[in-house]
Amino acid sequence: MVAKIKGNNNPLLDKLIEQGLITTQQYQEILAKQESSNIPIEKIILEDKLVEPEEFARVKGQVLNVPYVNLQDMPIEEIHLKFLPQDLAFNYQMIVFGSKDDEMQVGLVDPTNFQALEAIEYLARKNNVRVKYYVISTISFEWAMKKYETLTQEVGEVLGAAEQKFQKKTSTGIKLEDAEGNLDEIIKSAPVSKMVSVIIRHAVDGGASDIHIEPYGDDSRVRYRIDGILHTSLTLPAYVHSAIVTRIKVLSNLKIDETRIPQDGRIRLNIHDKDVDFRVSTLPLVGKEKVVMRILESPDKAPTLEDLGFMGHQSRVLQAELKKPNGLFLVTGPTGSGKSTTLFSALDILNKEEVNISTLEDPVEYFIPGVNQSQVHADIGYKFASGLRSLLRQDPDIVMVGEIRDGETAELAIHAALTGHFVLSTLHTNDAEGAVPRFLDMGVESFLLGSTLNLVIAQRLIRKICNKCKVAHEIPAETIKLVKDSVSQIKPDYYYEGVDLNNMKFQKGEGCNHCGQTGYKGRFVISEVIFINSDMRSIISEDFDKNKFREELDKQGYYDMKQDGFMKAILGITTVEEVIRVTRQEESEE
Repeated sequence: MVAKIKGNNNPLLDKLIEQGLITTQQYQEILAKQESSNIPIEKIILEDKLVEPEEFARVKGQVLNVPYVNLQDMPIEEIHLKFLPQDLAFNYQMIVFGSKDDEMQVGLVDPTNFQALEAIEYLARKNNVRVKYYVISTISFEWAMKKYETLTQEVGEVLGAAEQKFQKKTSTGIKLEDAEGNLDEIIKSAPVSKMVSVIIRHAVDGGASDIHIEPYGDDSRVRYRIDGILHTSLTLPAYVHSAIVTRIKVLSNLKIDETRIPQDGRIRLNIHDKDVDFRVSTLPLVGKEKVVMRILESPDKAPTLEDLGFMGHQSRVLQAELKKPNGLFLVTGPTGSGKSTTLFSALDILNKEEVNISTLEDPVEYFIPGVNQSQVHADIGYKFASGLRSLLRQDPDIVMVGEIRDGETAELAIHAALTGHFVLSTLHTNDAEGAVPRFLDMGVESFLLGSTLNLVIAQRLIRKICNKCKVAHEIPAETIKLVKDSVSQIKPDYYYEGVDLNNMKFQKGEGCNHCGQTGYKGRFVISEVIFINSDMRSIISEDFDKNKFREELDKQGYYDMKQDGFMKAILGITTVEEVIRVTRQEESEE
């Protein structure tokens, strides 16, 4: 049995201070918040992200005199998991993760939960084994819970039931491969509904951004896009493909009998007590349809610019530009480059009680308390241009337009910025420099653009090295030269702290359970930032001389996405190979 932390958990806070994980001020703030709200201290610390969950669990173990273990660093065998039923594991936040001789190893999120201790002690006595307790983090627990049932196992069980239903049809003379034609009965069946539910849930649990369900030869293939890369997660028999697509159509209110034209819809589901939106797109192929589902899972809290990957000079420029009262703040890049997330972060900084913020989006991807968010509907004539006119009658201080797609929207955004509004928007260009000619091509007057444009960001998303399996990495001499030649063009004053071209060391991920053996976990931004000073305004207003523009960029200390990425590779955040892949640069080009 373990000791309980008494009172208001001061021993735990004392240990956190002792190890430099919280400050004295945070100590007092935590106690004050606990006394006023009666929220447990542990919940306050973790929800406010004052201490990393693994660090917190380690310190809690020291206070309780219970050893700490990180389950993400170890494989868990099915035989150990099955000792404790899944429902009990979930209710008590407890995992059986191993055994040694006649001793069972049990991880608990809360080792002071005496109901959990009684339950596992009962099971141990029943099986004539002893129990060794460990404290684990909530992240370790959630990771281990996913091990109870893999995607393949869950869908395999459902397929067994589905195949029996299809087989019944064959006994009445219907061939198995033709069984998918009787869709009315099939889509109502529990096996197909559960199969779709399992596919969606595993995508959310795995951090996927998109789900692809497509015919693939004689099979149906399910792929997840995780950290920007598509991975085949499941291969299903062809006879369930149409039933799965039709079930998704039913969920998203699409026409199930229309298979000749593309359709778009939306689903909202509650997964793990959290609402998750899915943007659904169907596409007719030869013989069958493909469906892609974009997962729009709003984070509980907006990431900071630093969380997104903006560093050093670029971060300082962005912070300064967001303090301006008016003008145009522009983020550029292709689809899937994180533009909406950057705007979400910027709006969170700007979101104050004394300002009125209105947005026009397609679709609304992030919900922000206190911000008036509106969804465009092109099919009824509510487009960006018409919507922007309406927004400007709502007395806004700050306006966010999801995307500038045409000359009319561009002109309205420029005029809004001219009349004292702070306007944020996105544009599809390959780099920051291309934003100016793109506006001019859409018919915007150069002197108006020069008067209103404050900042242009171009960005891409790049994979981060997994921190759990990061190791030193030797790269070829020609690649080192490529990095050095590129970064040496940046003015040294703008190097990120820790970048030393004379002592470059690189890292990579070896691959582990935490990152799915890829060596990468999560993504962040590489970017280039142009801020428009008085000299820039003059160059843009005078019909935009590209040579003069680039000369002014050099004076600014500007560096491009590839250079930004290479500096982050030197710092061990990502790999050189990943920077080259994302910026579409080949070593042979240099």
